[in-house]
Amino acid sequence: MPSNAHVPVPRATTWDRAAITVLGGAGCALSYDALQQMAVAIHVRPALTYLFPAVIDGFIAYGIRALLVLRTAPFRARLYVWTLFTTATAASIWANALHAIRLNQQTHTTGLHLGDTTVGILSTLAPLALAGAVHLHILITRHEPPTAQVPAPRPTETPPSSDSAPETEEPPTQDAEAEADPSSGQPPVEHARAEEHPAAIPDESVRRIGRPPSAGLNELLALAHPVFVAHENPTRALVRDHVHAAGHTIAEDRLTQIMTALRREQHGR
Repeated sequence: MPSNAHVPVPRATTWDRAAITVLGGAGCALSYDALQQMAVAIHVRPALTYLFPAVIDGFIAYGIRALLVLRTAPFRARLYVWTLFTTATAASIWANALHAIRLNQQTHTTGLHLGDTTVGILSTLAPLALAGAVHLHILITRHEPPTAQVPAPRPTETPPSSDSAPETEEPPTQDAEAEADPSSGQPPVEHARAEEHPAAIPDESVRRIGRPPSAGLNELLALAHPVFVAHENPTRALVRDHVHAAGHTIAEDRLTQIMTALRREQHGR
């Protein structure tokens, strides 16, 4: 067997989670019973005795979660969580042990009778089982290997066949006929547009790189045109600020193109 063979990582099953849940629930129930009797002994109202074990064992359960979440937090935060967790654990263990020892001293039986030390140590297993079950569940959840995702197959592209029908040509529009017919007496479309606004013809030789502009060339020319009317020789910064004030962005090459076109139009008048 090759040394670099892939070793499958065991995954947690539903039975593993169920076992941890049963262990944690059993430890919580045993500790809950002892702490509820201690709540009665410290004269808590009978209607509120269920809150005493919920507070103590709740701090134990969630304290483990908080310690794992805040493992990279500053030292003061981790120290505070450790203090709460240690205090709750010590209180639960001490209360369970004291409850068992006092009941053992008051019970007289003819059967098996354990010493106070043994009874006290065994009574601490319930809160420790609760803390251990919560810790195991969190570790299994965090270290479970991710599920492998199978990439979806890409659709195959069918190359166009050589005997495919040619695309039908659209009938020429009225503007195209007027442009092609020199005897119509109307100037071509592009020449008519150039006469309306000489600087509106985009320079196709300039290659646009980067994100698309927020406004077209004609719109930017219309925005910058009042600046050239108000100023005899406006600067690039003045034109750029005027375009930015209108809520648009403008690149340096487009600004150069606009400055050149409008200056040519201004000198031509």
